[in-house]
Amino acid sequence: MDNNREKLMTIQEASEWASVYLDREVTTSNISYLIQYGRIRKMENNGNTQVSKMDLIKYYESYLGKREISWKKQLGNDLNWGLSFDHLREADTTKHVHRLHPYKGKFIPQLVEYFLDDHIDDYKGEVYFDRGDIVLDPFCGSGTTLVQANELGIHAIGIDISEFNTFISNAKIGRYDIQDIRYETNRILKVLNEMAKSSNIIKFEDELSTLLSEFNNKYFPSPEYKRRVRNKEIDGKKYGEEKEKEFLSIYYGLIDKYGIKLKQDSDKTFLDKWYIKNVRQEIDMAFDLIRNIENIQTKKIAALILSRTMRSCRATTHSDLATLKDPILATYYCHKHGKICKPLFTISNWFYRYSRDTIKRLKEFDQLRTNSYQICLSGDSRNINILENLREKSEYFYELVKENKINGIFTSPPYVGLIDYHEQHAYAYDLFGFNRRDDLEIGPLFRGRGIEARKSYVEGISEVLINCKKFLVDDFNIFIVANDRYNLYPEIAKRSGLKIVNQFKRPVLNRTEKDKSAYSEIIFHMKRG
Repeated sequence: MDNNREKLMTIQEASEWASVYLDREVTTSNISYLIQYGRIRKMENNGNTQVSKMDLIKYYESYLGKREISWKKQLGNDLNWGLSFDHLREADTTKHVHRLHPYKGKFIPQLVEYFLDDHIDDYKGEVYFDRGDIVLDPFCGSGTTLVQANELGIHAIGIDISEFNTFISNAKIGRYDIQDIRYETNRILKVLNEMAKSSNIIKFEDELSTLLSEFNNKYFPSPEYKRRVRNKEIDGKKYGEEKEKEFLSIYYGLIDKYGIKLKQDSDKTFLDKWYIKNVRQEIDMAFDLIRNIENIQTKKIAALILSRTMRSCRATTHSDLATLKDPILATYYCHKHGKICKPLFTISNWFYRYSRDTIKRLKEFDQLRTNSYQICLSGDSRNINILENLREKSEYFYELVKENKINGIFTSPPYVGLIDYHEQHAYAYDLFGFNRRDDLEIGPLFRGRGIEARKSYVEGISEVLINCKKFLVDDFNIFIVANDRYNLYPEIAKRSGLKIVNQFKRPVLNRTEKDKSAYSEIIFHMKRG
């Protein structure tokens, strides 16, 4: 055993030792990060910070340490592990209003907070924005930048081409009468429950659930079944398909017994195609009740709760919630859960769950929010006049921006050919009647990733930055989060009259995709060219 394992070292000494130990560069910032988030102990000696060699060895031999080493081997030693936020739980990255509604392609709030927060520590070492500054997000998405700016006392303006994204963002930063929300959602739930009682849905679902439970306990005992599939004693796919067919006769027998109608009369719209008839009727009923709510803020948040509910109640499998394939109107073998699962026939349970969760999250945010101003504008960031639009919404905010100008940008534009941002919320566009502007999206999935798509993307992002620069102070800071796999951002910066002054290569640990391989994105720091 190494007798020097207990040796104490300064941060600089620890950096030099670890670089030799791991045969790669370990900076003083890397060591400071380990101290900051409790990976190793901080020790004081005559006012100087020191660390234990034993603590460092234990960390580098741990799961987290090995993952850091492995990812850096795959992605490069310039990977900034401090921006992995590997110390956080999912509850931290989806805190309070950030999880009011699902949204693909958003960054975690801690990433925004890191660059917006004016707190200086050993790891960050630089301040970009101060309390009372104004920040702009021209690709606002679901409003993460706005919410975090509010927490930090920074004013923020968002812009998004999607009317639904604008709706989500403004809903998150709104102020509400919690008692009124509770009253109105309870009123809606009461009507939904009465509606279910007057039909055969409750009796049907009760009997279906009982028979399904008995069937799954017999043929898919947990955890024995999953163990046998894992050990290849059973071909899960073949066995699951056989049992799926076997239960279908029971399922359709119940459908006939209770007179349940599965399909709607039409399948022309998203709402027609992706919802079982009873679910669609309940959605329409709930929406009618929401439209009659007098308090406009309560009406908005109730609509958001309904939208979140609708997303969970689409007629699809548990495995295909993110990317819909075909409508599922019958029981099916679920690869995710390893048993026979069923589609949803009522929205009551989900509406109840999301109503309570929304109230809880709004109350949590109220404890943290500041009196700073935030708003998301609906429009095209390539040509929108921010001041004119602000003047229509808030005279005070307009005067503030006109006098002080915007201090900088923090944003994450769409990635080339990755997501159709309108289509992911098609159900809400259908129900709420928002205008769709798919053709104005920059880099949408339907345009692909070819040469022409990339060229269009460079032009689009450049136009956004050129337009937004008009409203910025002279010494601005722009931060753009991107997975620049095609190396487009140097050209974008050049076209926009900007220069890239720094790059932060960040490991992305908690991805929702099934592919869990090493993955990174870059935060480009740009200034006036």
